[in-house]
This record gives sequence, structure tokens and C-alpha cells, in this order.
Amino acid sequence: MIQHNCSRQGPTAPPPPRGPALPGSGPVRSSGPPAPDPCDYEGQFSRLHGRPPGFLHCASFGDPHVRSFHHHFHTCRVQGAWPLLDNDFLFVQATSSPVASGANATATRKLTIIFKNMQECIDQKVYQAEVDNLPAAFEDGSINGGDRPGGSSLSIRTANPGNHVEIRAAYIGTTIIIRQTAGQLSFSIKVAEDVARAFSAEQDLQLCVGGCPPSQRLSRSERSRRGAITMDTAKQLCKEGLPVEDAYFHSCVFDVLISGDPNFTVAAQAALEDARAFLPDLEKLHLFPSDAGVPLSSGTLLAPLVSGLFVLWLCVQ
Repeated sequence: MIQHNCSRQGPTAPPPPRGPALPGSGPVRSSGPPAPDPCDYEGQFSRLHGRPPGFLHCASFGDPHVRSFHHHFHTCRVQGAWPLLDNDFLFVQATSSPVASGANATATRKLTIIFKNMQECIDQKVYQAEVDNLPAAFEDGSINGGDRPGGSSLSIRTANPGNHVEIRAAYIGTTIIIRQTAGQLSFSIKVAEDVARAFSAEQDLQLCVGGCPPSQRLSRSERSRRGAITMDTAKQLCKEGLPVEDAYFHSCVFDVLISGDPNFTVAAQAALEDARAFLPDLEKLHLFPSDAGVPLSSGTLLAPLVSGLFVLWLCVQ
């Protein structure tokens, strides 16, 4: 309190987040170049470090299948509401229900995304999507971050109304794609590493960070049981759009096998295309599950996420 010249009188509270703290950042002297736009994460990072920032990718699609930031790939039951992300800047929750009565497999029916209030850039914005209701606006009817100077750093658009929405959050280096196919929702994100790691120990349950908890993962025998159509038919349908027999192919086979709906091939194909666009290292694009059920990539897996870079909120007068 004394160090930052803060008053000891009355209650105190931290101000809204100012953005991810960047190593080496600090006040710019008046005689120097103009300060980087605080609502342009990539530009600010590049100016400070002379290189673009690192990004992470996570996706959830199908019944559902989760690709975590660590390139782990799980098929999950996760019935009810589960957090995909929960950090200082972003909260994403997926709500799933069984694909059929008595089935262990579930599908995402609802997505809730909260972009948390950031001082210079945006008002808090909430986006909610449900099956057959994929709006092209935030919950308050807006399509940007509000009237603040950096409000345009958060935007929402749709290329295919009712089926495909893209949200760009330039102030935190994040792009999110939400799709609807075959009566279920899919989620895909590209997010700056510093943003993805900005969470506390109390926010440890995040499917994008740790994958599905072991108790929520479908076993190999559950994934291979008899479905609505034959295994050969499911493989043939998936092979047309997914020639590489990786985790996306096997997820497609599982979804088509259980549902009997060829439209489920689209969800896996779209998830692979999003990964292709979001992953700078294409060697990590295809994941191949081992016999032990531990997902492996064709390249070296990312090291476990180290402790997040936490933003230090200084009190203001």
C-alpha cells in the first residue's frame, strides 16, 4: 500500500484488468516513440520483443472430443456444464447432454462465453449460443466491445448465419470460432499464451488446460461398441473428408457410428480445418492415439504449462 502511495482509508478494490502483462513492458517516456495501443495485443508484444507472440489452440466438437492446449485429445462424457476456459480475461462454459437416452456419449448443446471487463478496451460482454440459436451478436445486442476507446478490438461476425460465428478479441490476442453441425455445437480457439496462462490455483478445472478429468473420459471399449451403423460404413464416410487416420478421423468414426448421422463428419472436418488455421506449427496438426490411450502428436508435445504470467493490478488513486 505504501509502495504504491495508496490510501489506507476506506475499502479498496482492484481496478478492471488493463491487459496481459508483457515482460519488459513499462511506461514510455514522453521523448520516446508513441506508446503501443493497449488494445492491440499482437502489436504491443511485437514492438516490445521484436517477434510475434506465441499462441495456443484448443477445440471441442462432436460428442464431445476435446483437444487441449497440451495437444492431448480426449473423448468425454462431461454431462452438464463444464468450463473449457476460466482465466483472468475469459470464461467459456460448455453444457452437454446425452446424444440418446441411456448413452454415455454426450454432445454440446449450449456455449457461454464471457469477455471480462478491461479498463481501456471493452465493457464485459457475454455471448451465448444454443442449438438452433447461434446469434451474430452479444447478449446485449452489440457486435463490438462497447463505447470505450478500444471497443473495436472486440468484434463478432458471421460468414454463414446460424451455422458459423467468429469472435475476434484483438486486445487479448484471441480468435474464437463457434459452429453448429448435426444438432450440436463446436468450439475452437486460438489464444495468446500469456492470456491462457493467466489463472490462479482456484481456476484449475479447465478442459482446455487439463483435458477431461479421467473419470469423464470414455474408455477404448466404450468408444468401440456397436453403434447405429457398421464400423466399416462409418470409416468409409469419414475417410472421404479425413484421409489421415488421426484423432480427428477416429473421432469422426465414433460420432457417425454412435449417431448413425453422416452429417457428423462435418464437425470433425471443420475442427481439423480450424486447427490448420490456428496452429503455426503444422507438425502438431495431426494427433495419433497410442494403444495405451495416451494421445501423442507427430511432433514433440508442448511441455506442461508453467505457472501463468499473472497481471499485477496496482491500486489507483
